[in-house]
Amino acid sequence: MDSKVNVISRLQWGAAAPKQKDKLKGSAQRVVIHHTALPSFKGLTECKNQLVSIQRIHVKERGFDDIGYNFLVGGDGTLFEGRGWGVVGAHTKGHNHDSLGIAFMGNFNNDTPSKEAISSVKKLLQSGVSQGFLRQDFVLLGHRDLGSTECPGEKLYAALPKLREVK
Repeated sequence: MDSKVNVISRLQWGAAAPKQKDKLKGSAQRVVIHHTALPSFKGLTECKNQLVSIQRIHVKERGFDDIGYNFLVGGDGTLFEGRGWGVVGAHTKGHNHDSLGIAFMGNFNNDTPSKEAISSVKKLLQSGVSQGFLRQDFVLLGHRDLGSTECPGEKLYAALPKLREVK
């Protein structure tokens, strides 16, 4: 399998420059799965607009240096660069310095994640391992495993075993 996956870059979706960037010290040991808890979009333009909005909320309202997630995935499986590989995120309080945060765009308390989104994230994780950004023996968690939250929603949380098949 090709270790490179197609990811829409920050430049392509119109990200603002981060206030600052901290590098992870070594390969990420954990992957934390989130959902945006917003309506899901499949069109590229709608997804880009939502990403700009999420980044604005994370920076202006939450005081983050950038969008909190390392990567996001749309309902059609399109992957978007958040903070990217090797950068400390702001996705799971107290657990960002050894992990990668990936958000599925949508609300998965009721909606089921698409096969395309699951497949794209699996390829992204495989790519991360092959490029050395993610440890081969990484642990995959839902946000709720590390904090008192419903995130990533019941239906996405139930789908996590499909993502653990990467190894």
